[in-house]
Amino acid sequence: MEKTFVICVASRANVILVLLALTIFQVVQGIGVNYGTIANNLPPPYQVAKFLLHSTIINKVRIFDANPEILHAFANTGIEITITIPNDQIPNITNLTLAQQWINTNVQPFIPSTNIIRILVGNEVLSTANKLLIINLVPAMQTLHTALVTASLDNLIKVSTPHSLGILSNSSPPSSGRFRQGYDIHVMKPMLRFLKDTNSPFMVNPYPFFACTSSNLDFALFRANSGVLDDNTKLLYTNMFDAQLDAVYSAMKFLGFEDVAIVIGETGWPSMGNSAQIGVNPKSASDYNGNLIRHVTSGVGTPLMPNQTFDTYIFALFDENLKLGPICERNFGLFWPNMTLVYDVSIMRNNVVVANNHSKVISGATCYPFVFHSYVIILYLLMESYKF
Repeated sequence: MEKTFVICVASRANVILVLLALTIFQVVQGIGVNYGTIANNLPPPYQVAKFLLHSTIINKVRIFDANPEILHAFANTGIEITITIPNDQIPNITNLTLAQQWINTNVQPFIPSTNIIRILVGNEVLSTANKLLIINLVPAMQTLHTALVTASLDNLIKVSTPHSLGILSNSSPPSSGRFRQGYDIHVMKPMLRFLKDTNSPFMVNPYPFFACTSSNLDFALFRANSGVLDDNTKLLYTNMFDAQLDAVYSAMKFLGFEDVAIVIGETGWPSMGNSAQIGVNPKSASDYNGNLIRHVTSGVGTPLMPNQTFDTYIFALFDENLKLGPICERNFGLFWPNMTLVYDVSIMRNNVVVANNHSKVISGATCYPFVFHSYVIILYLLMESYKF
């Protein structure tokens, strides 16, 4: 009997340890980030890769090309990498030989050391209104997939393309979301069929920032607000991100492809901009990205897609000082070039001092050591409860 009792206690202890490990893993669930490089003051890629691996919970990185220096830098980190074929190369990729050459040059030399999981064919192609690119977009995706099949990489690397919300003709209320007429049947439907057949995600770039006003700022930032009711479904929306995402889902469902997974290719909030812009400051950026991370990893989902998590890539890793356009375009970064946080956001693994308007605060992620020690105490008490 004594021997049986010991085994029983040990088994229970093992179960507790497994549950403990799973719980801690969920606490530090990763997030993705867009790694743009339109700047002249950024650290070298090998330093960036080391920093992300050891100091942050970021475990997914999207780049806007197939920069070999970056791909080499992320070798042996396990971080998931998404690479991009620039828009101007899309017509070439419809040729199988050229698609295979692209794979041989930009993928084969780096795998399996670098964990390339996805290739994006262009970026927001439909928003360019370039007929040549739009006509060739789906054929290029199909041809690239064929090249991956030929190289026996189609199960490891998926093909997709990200879209702006400009693909929608209507998005309010969310249940009435529809793709733009003309694009819906001739581009979106064959694209969604391809994505479904290849088990690839539909990628969209929702930006509540670009739709916010003084009257809906709290709604855009996930702050407390009275919400917006969809009269068709009687569902209440408490944040703009969910409303935008559900509008995309409704458009997909209308075409019969609601079962295709959605990935957030870009979303973010600038920490600096023109004085006339609403809510453009470090506090708003911290609120949006901090609340976003908690929301997309919580498993709550959206009103039309409940109980789901969404792979999400925040824009952007760094401020990019050479980008054109208004001031805000150069100030979407989470980090300064010296790899300190621009503002407080729970994305660090350990205690870190955050630079924010020349002041210093402690990152919200510093709760992780406390959480870990709390679970250790719980484990000890549970173990003690089995003693006689």
